[in-house]
Amino acid sequence: MRRLRRYRPLVVLALIGPGIITSAADNDAGGIVTYIQAGAKYRYDLLWVLVLITFALAMIQEMSARMGTVTQKGLGELIRENFGVKWTMFALGTLLVANLATTVAEFAGLAASLEIFGVSRSITIPVAAIGIWLLVVKGSFKVVERVFLVIAMSYATYVVSGLLSNPNWGAVLHDTYAPKFHADPRFMFLAIAVIGTTITPWMQFFLQATVVDKGVRVENYVYQKWDVYIGSVLTDVVSFFIIVAAGVVIWKAPDGVLISNPAQAAAALQPVAHGYARALFSIGLFSASLLAAAVLPLSTAYTYSEAFGWEIGISRKFREAPIFYSIYTFCIVFGAATVLFTGRHLVALMIRAQAVNGVLLPVILIFMLKLINRKDVMGKYTNSRVYNVVVWAMAVVLIAMTVGWLVGLALGMA
Repeated sequence: MRRLRRYRPLVVLALIGPGIITSAADNDAGGIVTYIQAGAKYRYDLLWVLVLITFALAMIQEMSARMGTVTQKGLGELIRENFGVKWTMFALGTLLVANLATTVAEFAGLAASLEIFGVSRSITIPVAAIGIWLLVVKGSFKVVERVFLVIAMSYATYVVSGLLSNPNWGAVLHDTYAPKFHADPRFMFLAIAVIGTTITPWMQFFLQATVVDKGVRVENYVYQKWDVYIGSVLTDVVSFFIIVAAGVVIWKAPDGVLISNPAQAAAALQPVAHGYARALFSIGLFSASLLAAAVLPLSTAYTYSEAFGWEIGISRKFREAPIFYSIYTFCIVFGAATVLFTGRHLVALMIRAQAVNGVLLPVILIFMLKLINRKDVMGKYTNSRVYNVVVWAMAVVLIAMTVGWLVGLALGMA
């Protein structure tokens, strides 16, 4: 016991990573654009949605980490073992569509970040794709994780910008804790978009798989849980300040501003960067897109490999896990090629990907809730009754939001 206490700080440091990386990658290109649009159009009126969804994000991510720790199996494998091949193919097929769409959005973000300065996507996309591929295929788990954490730190620029924009903090706090609605259909659409981009299906598969790959055990789970909680809070703190900065700098009375391109969105960093706002925004968007463009293909590779029993993990070499790395390579090539040859309207491309995630998320949540409440799967680590009530309520709300999102898309409100 003394030895465990003596080395407890080392245990904590060893376990930190999966939750923070997964949550940080959630602030991807589509997310940043969505948050800036929320602030630019409705100022602080959507902050209350973000606060509520932060609790949902933390709880859902904790469920993923707990299932991975207790079962030492990924979500895809658990779905196959408990629901059969047909349901597994349904879940994995829809996840593949969502992940490919979002991977395209990340490469669109990469292209947009440098096109602000006239750099052609024909240069940006191939270089980024090759760099991402080499990082994961040739690097060890520790190297990849450290690089991802460094990239995640770049999001601090949005927090600084929000603070230096000198917002009316009284108004910010009021709108954060006093929900405000608009009759404008676009308000509902953006509220759904904020939720859809904050909690995504791939996050659950990726987090659970990385917890398993890292070898987290039940006796150390308390530290992993805090990794998840910290990651969830940090990612939404960044999102909060993105909305605040856009609400101060870009929003204009009475009807707000609609963002049409990344260069226009760069004004959100004006308070911290002044004449260098475009450069700082470009760096932030590039970093966010780069991180997610690496994580999303990894999520797909992990999910398919674990579900069908193939060798898994970036801790293995290509020859040791050829199918895993082939899936990873396919996703990168697909995303890069789509943007390189067909992606004209980059902002629209990024936002549409969030709709695909919104459609799939409730399905994955129901699978998770069913699995985590089975004692033959989780033993004594099932959800409590209160926890189930809260998370099922979240699932129902998200289903309603998804239906609303689809209606919005059908009516051309995107």
